[in-house]
Amino acid sequence: MFGPITSLKGIGERVAPLLERVAGPLVRDLIFLPPQGIIQRPARSVAQAVEGEVQTFTVTIESHQKPARPGQPWRIRVFDDTGFLFLTFFKGHGPHLEQRNPVGAVRLASGKVDRDRLGATPQITHPDYLVPEDRAAEIPAVEAVYPATAGLPSRAVRRFAGLALQRAPDLSEWLDSAWLHRQAWPGWREALRLLHNPTGEGDLSLQSPARRRLAFDELVAHQLALAERKSVRRQTSASIIAPSELARAATDVLPFRLTAAQERALADIRADLASGSRMTRLLQGDVGAGKTAVALLAMMDVAATGLQSVLMAPTEILARQHHDTIAGPLAAQGIKTVLVTGRGTRAEREDRLAALLSGDALVAVGTHALFQDGVTFKALGLTIIDEQHRFGVSERGRLRAKGESAHLLAMSATPIPRTLELTLYGDLDVSNLDEKPPGRRPVATRAAPMRRLSEIVDRLKRAVADGAQAFWICPLVAESDLLDLAAAEARYRELQAEFGDQVGLIHGRLPSVEKDAVMARFVQGQLAILVATTVVEVGVDVPAASIMVIEQAERFGLAQLHQLRGRVGRGAAASSCVLLYDQPLSDAASRRLDILRQTDDGFLIAERDLELRGGGDPLGLAQSGFPAYRLADPIAHRDLIAAAADDARLILNRDPDLSSPRGQALRVLRELFDWRSDSVLSDAG
Repeated sequence: MFGPITSLKGIGERVAPLLERVAGPLVRDLIFLPPQGIIQRPARSVAQAVEGEVQTFTVTIESHQKPARPGQPWRIRVFDDTGFLFLTFFKGHGPHLEQRNPVGAVRLASGKVDRDRLGATPQITHPDYLVPEDRAAEIPAVEAVYPATAGLPSRAVRRFAGLALQRAPDLSEWLDSAWLHRQAWPGWREALRLLHNPTGEGDLSLQSPARRRLAFDELVAHQLALAERKSVRRQTSASIIAPSELARAATDVLPFRLTAAQERALADIRADLASGSRMTRLLQGDVGAGKTAVALLAMMDVAATGLQSVLMAPTEILARQHHDTIAGPLAAQGIKTVLVTGRGTRAEREDRLAALLSGDALVAVGTHALFQDGVTFKALGLTIIDEQHRFGVSERGRLRAKGESAHLLAMSATPIPRTLELTLYGDLDVSNLDEKPPGRRPVATRAAPMRRLSEIVDRLKRAVADGAQAFWICPLVAESDLLDLAAAEARYRELQAEFGDQVGLIHGRLPSVEKDAVMARFVQGQLAILVATTVVEVGVDVPAASIMVIEQAERFGLAQLHQLRGRVGRGAAASSCVLLYDQPLSDAASRRLDILRQTDDGFLIAERDLELRGGGDPLGLAQSGFPAYRLADPIAHRDLIAAAADDARLILNRDPDLSSPRGQALRVLRELFDWRSDSVLSDAG
């Protein structure tokens, strides 16, 4: 199974790279390549031929109609007792057809039926099969359809997958026998046979017993690797950090009371910090749920022991915002904070780096600039990564390497569905901030068609005249920054004609200095309207902004719309969000907008988003860091994820070395899917 695909008969130098593109370099990869569909080939008479369907006919060769000039097809006229049929061939098919299929010979012809150019006689263009009667067994009644690529048709991939399947041995069962019986699933080898030999549409379903069994195998292998990695981390020692008087004093003077969710999250973090083992925790909270306040108190506990903390944000805007938020409360407790970004004079940068190296500064806030070689900490005790999914694994690892065994706290304002939490964060401990601070007013959300744009602008004029500020988000035009930018610039010019110099423009291609300058003018109230692409989606905090207009909202995902809406409703004023859409609105888009109008709970929205996607469509999950499963679908099989995680924990509790007979079988499973604790690329780096 782990031999190269070239070890299979018929796969040479020309075919191998094509097949590797479709499946992978190993025989195992072909075995784990599921069919994408099926072709059923019912036997029919010519009179029963159904246009647009694949069928098989038993016919007699009547004549060969040779092309009169280049570019015309070679046509074979065939018949049965009920009528005539043409078999049409293009691209150089010629005399060999006549030699193999002489007039009067009986043949089985199979393929998709259409009509000839006059629309009268049924025809099959390039039949899939044209064979003598004694070779009828070559034409399957049901044929699995595999992915194909230029130069490698699906039928060739199917043949190679069949050869690969012959290499799959019967292996010792790694699943619990009682669970296997309860689920009524086949054994592993039989499940593979059923996967590659579907007899109907039901066999292709992600919910078929064979597919669910194979999906569970893969999920168990993944969860086992995550559980092992988590166990290793818990054995890594780190500084013991106790709750501090500094943090208690700061809590007493905060201008708000912590929510119950914040108290729970802080208790989780403090338990980790005091355990003597390295913390790897994710703090997941909705927009405005108060993650920064929890992180601030944790940094104070760390500072009280003389250790340093670092907070890294994905953008300079967000890093400066964090610095402005926490520097004051930290300074009030005698803790110095420095900001490390790509900007500033050389002298300023050297002063800040010297303060970190000497330990004079106990907190650093910054961007990617933090993990550059010149940034050295005297004693780093806590690494905090905000919007951790926006950083690559290697980037997170480079920052973590700044402090040996430093505790790690990752933060995310993009809640993922709880049903998928274990898939992405199975090796992390997770704390959820699932309630908003008191006083946060809900954002009134309504949808309107784009044809009412002028009406929205008129209302915006009245609001701006009363002192309101608004975000105006331009649509995702295509997978192109330039096209998105063009749309934003066009809307900016149109709004400028109405509002004059009260309008600003911000987008991803704007240099950081200019971007910060525009944002500063908006925050200071010098601009009433900020036209933007989705660059403002995460982190930007403008409490005075109370209106959010999102153009062509149907083009955005639910979670992204929720994040954008979260940019308003942060101040005392009543806030509103207008979702402008193009008509006609699809059912799916209509449901998305309805959900957004009905709730502002980010966790609930994430679950609803998942339900709308449906099984087999993990759109966007790969970009979100979800595992590249071969047979499991994180949406369709989400009910199996928790069961797989429970099974993995139980296995390691009973047999941590995987030395029992079942443990030995699980070692094989782990190798089959390449999920090992040292190869899992998790969000903890």
